[in-house]
Parts: sequence; structure tokens; C-alpha cells
Amino acid sequence: MAAVRISSRSGLPSLLLYLGIGIAIGQDGIFDVKFDNAELTQVIGYAALVVILAEGGLGTKWKEIKPALPAAVMLSLVGVAVSVGVTAAGAHYLVGLDWRQSLIIGAVVSSTDAAAVFSVLRKVPLPARVTGVLEAESGFNDAPVVILVVAFSTRGPVDSWYVLVGEIALELAIGAAVGIAVGWLGSFGLRHVALPASGLYPIAVMAIAVSAYAAGALAHGSGFLAVYLAAMILGNAKLPHWPATRGFADGLGWLAQIGMFVLLGLLVTPHDLYDDFWPAVIVGLVLTVVARPLEVFISLAPFRLPWQEKALMSWAGLRGAVPIILATIPMVAGVEGSTRVFNIVFVLVVVYTLIQGPTLPWLAKALKISDDPAEAADLGIESAPLERLRGHLLSVAIPGPSKMHGVEVGELRLPAGAAVTLVVRDGKSFVPAPSTVLRRGDELLVVATDPVRDAAEERLRAVGEGGKLAGWLGAGGRGGGGESPGSHAGHDVVHDMTHALKSVKRRGKSGGPKAHH
Repeated sequence: MAAVRISSRSGLPSLLLYLGIGIAIGQDGIFDVKFDNAELTQVIGYAALVVILAEGGLGTKWKEIKPALPAAVMLSLVGVAVSVGVTAAGAHYLVGLDWRQSLIIGAVVSSTDAAAVFSVLRKVPLPARVTGVLEAESGFNDAPVVILVVAFSTRGPVDSWYVLVGEIALELAIGAAVGIAVGWLGSFGLRHVALPASGLYPIAVMAIAVSAYAAGALAHGSGFLAVYLAAMILGNAKLPHWPATRGFADGLGWLAQIGMFVLLGLLVTPHDLYDDFWPAVIVGLVLTVVARPLEVFISLAPFRLPWQEKALMSWAGLRGAVPIILATIPMVAGVEGSTRVFNIVFVLVVVYTLIQGPTLPWLAKALKISDDPAEAADLGIESAPLERLRGHLLSVAIPGPSKMHGVEVGELRLPAGAAVTLVVRDGKSFVPAPSTVLRRGDELLVVATDPVRDAAEERLRAVGEGGKLAGWLGAGGRGGGGESPGSHAGHDVVHDMTHALKSVKRRGKSGGPKAHH
């Protein structure tokens, strides 16, 4: 955990520190542990990547990512193609690698890492539009990149480009369908079946997300896309004991990253990196200065985004552990020169993370890209089902910027069947009256019957965002009882996601209307 604190203070992703630990333990290091099993590293890396994608999907807010979905899909498809082509050309003509090795490197480094990006930008408030595009891109672009790397690493001639495009489209379609189906079925089951212990909910959620990967892979689709979409649907479905589930997933994600980074550090042989240092710097320069900006500006040309945001996204294409894991695929396949490919990718990731990581917050401030810190924060609501009583306990925490501050309990206008039964303020609890004024920092205990649980939670969130007049002035939520049409979050996410993906396909075919800023 000391590494986490150091990385937080220095502005560097903890990736580099854990890689350093692995290098220090391994060959040429303090303990001189010899480890060269690329196949085991790949298997463990894939497992860790599934957990990391699940954790990322669970933390993705649909309301933030929904407007950014078309742009993220374009970056993950058109952008990856541009990045692979430009980077491969640079590796071939400037470094002298053959075309197969160049294409493998171009594909491997085209995958971005959300964990690396947001570990650096966590202290810089960015517009939801920017974070949504970057986060969705990192979740989506792993799938086509893996397909390309496997295709380029297969013995024999590489398939024609139109065959690769067809394979990518088919695997992405299968993965998306499996992920949406598993996520919706999982969220439906967890919302309607009370488990015997609250500690089982986090385990069940992660098990469902991992099952999506397995089902997608068995169906010959993209398991990585399936696990990300399934986790995103689960994360927006208002499941019971959600804060505990989120904390459990976050811990698993950190554990997966730490183990994966240390293992990758063990696999590398430091004295073999010297000869490949400058080739890696040259390829990284082509990727960072030419390929990534072209990728962003070409892919986002149909969208009305300010040039400042496009510039930030161009510099925010951090590469983390994923490219290093993908670089083990040609090693396992026995591709000629694959060890050199791995070394170049390893050096590239480390060097350019050192350069881009600390400068990202500075660039965001220089471009004046920041969100309003006073914007109303989302309420933290945890739900615990009461199966025998056919009801729910909602634990509501009022954050500082919430517009629920100053609202009387009676002005919440909760639906019939829901009531605020307890308020905890400054460490003391009391039963509120209708005229009790809520304050920032309060914790509320709300009891709701099963039929109105969704409507009560939606009303609480609406007041938190729009104040006491929410619903009367179009700020969302309903003033009275009854269930809101938008209460079934899992269904809404599936419907909106399907509609957005269809709009992307239509735009790709006809050059349709541009996304509004």
C-alpha cells in the first residue's frame, strides 16, 4: 500500500511501481528469481484483465457513458485501425522490423488502459463527456485489439483485411449480445431473490461478470467485451448492498493489478532491454505524436467536440499492463522475434507512462478543461432487502454538494409506502418529524415497501440533484407515489445501449447526423 501512496503523491500510475517490484525480485534483481514462463503469464494476465474489466464496468455510470457511447465505439473500431496502421508503418520503416512484427506491435500498443489514465486524473475534475469517452474506449478497444494480435501471431499468412474485419464484427456482436443478456438476467435475479447473507452479493455480482466472459468465449465471441458490458449493466441496476459490492470489486481489481504487474516485472530480463531502448522510444514517439492524435481526430470528426477535449484525449492514451500482457501472445505462439517485440512494448509502456502520466493534470489545466466542482453529487444509497416483510431498508448518505441540504423531510414527497424513519447527524440518531430540515453529512434510514422501492430511490436521487422542486421544474423524479417509468435501470441500460449501437451503425453507413455537444 506504500506504493499506492507514493504513486498518488508523485502523479505516476502505480503500474510502474509494481513493475519495478517485479523487476527487483526477478532476473538481474536483488533475489535473482528466474521466471520465463510466458504461457503462465498470459493465462494469469487474462484472468486479471477479466477482473479489472469487471471492476471498471461496475464503476461506470450509464448516465455519463451514454452520450459518449457512439464516440467511444468509433475510437475502438476506426481509431484502432488508424493506430495499428500508422504505428506499424513507423516500426517497419524507422526501426526496420518485418511487417508481421510491426503489425503485432501496432496492434498491441493500440489498447488503452483506463486504470492508468484515471489514477493520474483522479484529482482533476473533468467533464463527464471526456471521462465517459476515455473510460468506454478503454473497455471496448481491448476486444478488437486481442483479435488482431491473435490473427497476426498465427503461423502462416495473415488473413486479408476484409476477413479480419468480418471476424472482428462477428466476435464483437456475439460478445455484446452475450454480455447484455448475462448482465440483464443477473441483475433481474439479484433484484428479485434475497440471498441469505449480505456478504454473498459482492461474490454473486463478480461471479456473474466472470460468467459473461466464459459464455462469450464459449460462443466464439469477445469475452472481454461481454464481461465489460455485463458488469456495466449490473453496476447500474441498483442492486442490494451496492456500496459493499463496489468496495469488494475495487479491492479485487487492485489485487489483480498488483499481481499482474509484479508477474510482468518478473518475466522481463533487464539486461536484454538495452538494445531495444531506442527502437521502443522511436515507435512510442510515432504512436504518441502521430498515431494517437490521428486516431482521435479522425474517429471523432463526426462529433462536435472542442479541439481542447480532442487534444486531451490524444495525450490521455496511456498504455498500461494490457499491452504488455498482449505482447506475450506472439511469444506463446512462437513468432520469430517475439522476445524483441515484448521488450519494445515493455520499454515503450514504461517510458511514455513516465512522460505522459505526470503531465496529464497539467495539460488538463492548461487547456482549461475542468468540471464544476460545485455540481450536485450523487447520493450514496445502499439497499438491504427484507424478504419476509416484503420491504427494503435504504441507507442514504447526503454528500456536501447535494441539493438535498436544506430540504425538509416532508418536502421529499416520497411515494406512499416509503418513509424516513431515522436520521443520523453528528454521531447522534433521532426520529425525524415532517418539518425536520436535512443537512449535508446526514445519513438517513428509509423504509420502503417492495412495490415502491424503485420509485422511492429515484425520488431521493431527483431531490439530491434538483432540490425540493425536483419533478415540478423538470429536474427529474415524480412528486407523488407510484413507480417511475425509468425505475428498471437494467432494462433501460439495455434499451439505450442497443439504440446507441444501432445509431453508430447507421452513422457509419450513411454519415448521418452528428452527435450534439
